[in-house]
Amino acid sequence: MKGTTILHRVAFYETDAMGIVHHSNYVRYLELARVRWMDAHDQPYRDYVAAGHHFATTRLDLRYHRAAAFDDELAVKTWLEWVRGASLAMAYEVTHDGARILSGTTEHALVDLDGRLKRIPPERRNALRAFARLAEPERRRPS
Repeated sequence: MKGTTILHRVAFYETDAMGIVHHSNYVRYLELARVRWMDAHDQPYRDYVAAGHHFATTRLDLRYHRAAAFDDELAVKTWLEWVRGASLAMAYEVTHDGARILSGTTEHALVDLDGRLKRIPPERRNALRAFARLAEPERRRPS
């Protein structure tokens, strides 16, 4: 699987009154990992932006398995699940010391700066599909 893993040390301000990572922060961690995956395996996200495009998030499916806390170092792994004409899905697993904290997927549609749906350019789509095929044998759905 052509995944990318980033490390993130939980800051105090990312925790809630119970001392655990507030659930909304995981969405930020996934975005950081997704952009890093694109940098490493597709093209820098800023190149999409320069061409007048964004990948708008259309679906978010997360499963929280256990809590993370201040100063935990989280490993956020992401990989490409599938690519269609104008959309793609990424999968994620967040761990701390080998224990699963979160698993999930996000789906994204390519849009222009006015929010209109656009097809992923064929050369980008074909390159991305190659990565999705590489992930196929190890494809996992969140449990």
